[in-house]
Amino acid sequence: MNASSILQQLMKQAGGKSQNGGVDVKGVLDGLSRQFGGGEGAKSSGGGSGLDVKSLLGGGAMGMLVGSKRGRKLGGKALKYGAIAGVGMLAWKAWQSHQAKGSHGDASGREEGERIDVLEGEIQERRSLELLQAMIMAARADGHIDADERALIGEQIDSLGADDELHAWVEQQLNAPLDAKALASQADSPQAAREMYLISLAVSDEQNPMEKAWLDQLALELDLDQQMVAELERQAAQAG
Repeated sequence: MNASSILQQLMKQAGGKSQNGGVDVKGVLDGLSRQFGGGEGAKSSGGGSGLDVKSLLGGGAMGMLVGSKRGRKLGGKALKYGAIAGVGMLAWKAWQSHQAKGSHGDASGREEGERIDVLEGEIQERRSLELLQAMIMAARADGHIDADERALIGEQIDSLGADDELHAWVEQQLNAPLDAKALASQADSPQAAREMYLISLAVSDEQNPMEKAWLDQLALELDLDQQMVAELERQAAQAG
């Protein structure tokens, strides 16, 4: 599979740095959020009151990954793009801040694991799959991704160059039961656990009870204490 390539492109989209002249999803959504609320720009191609997400986003994979949250996302509760783009470093900063506040542990970080952005080879591929899975699970936590949106997500992942194996894997994740314990069990280090929670937080609405419950369960299964969760939330909020 080529999960690491796909994740890197999604992170670049989140940072407004699309490859090959692709869509600047952040810029598009920022503009749409200002227009959302009943104007002509908020009409769907079918003439209804909904939004034709595929048309409006120009096929941006980052937008489609969380397309089911269109009302929140376009109505002012925007995705935490900075947290997606810098997930590895921000998770590491959260750990450093956690340590500085007197938490116990190996202050050198030797036992913490490496950031996604410095990993290579099979280890990078495995971590990328974990983070992609975390994003998909978080996007599904409110239960509102319908069959059409599932198909569009597959199309957009394919547009980033997903190979056949990764495409099949994405399809599997879109239909698999939501299981925080199984997801968390894949984290092979505290750093991996922090990244998994942070990227889930980045595509979630903490004001939605179902999504908040998913984040709480994931934090529990990842063995993240309340102080660490608070640090990760702070890093996400600051990154925007």
